Amino acid sequence: MSGYVYILGNRKNGTLYIGVTSDLPGRIYEHKEGHTPGFAWKYGCTRLVWYEEHALIVDAIQREKSLKRWYRQWKIDLIERLNPDWEDLYDTLY
Repeated sequence: MSGYVYILGNRKNGTLYIGVTSDLPGRIYEHKEGHTPGFAWKYGCTRLVWYEEHALIVDAIQREKSLKRWYRQWKIDLIERLNPDWEDLYDTLY
C-alpha cells in the first residue's frame, strides 16, 4: 500500500503540521472540514503546502518521523523548493 507524508500550514511561515496517510485527498478534506480535532485544527492548519508520495506506507511513516525531528528552517526550505508561494496544493491533487 502506498502512502503520503504531507505538511499543512495556516499561512506562509506560520504554524506547520506534518502528517501521514494512505489517502491524501481524503485526509486533507478532513482537515479542511474540521473533522480532525487536534493540533492542526486548533492552529488552523488547513493549507496543503507540501507532500511526498511513497510506494510503501511504512516508508511514508518513517519519513514523517524524520521530518518531525528536523529544524523548523529545514522544513520551510523543503516547502519553498516545491512551493515558494505557499499556495494550497489541495486542488492540484485531482
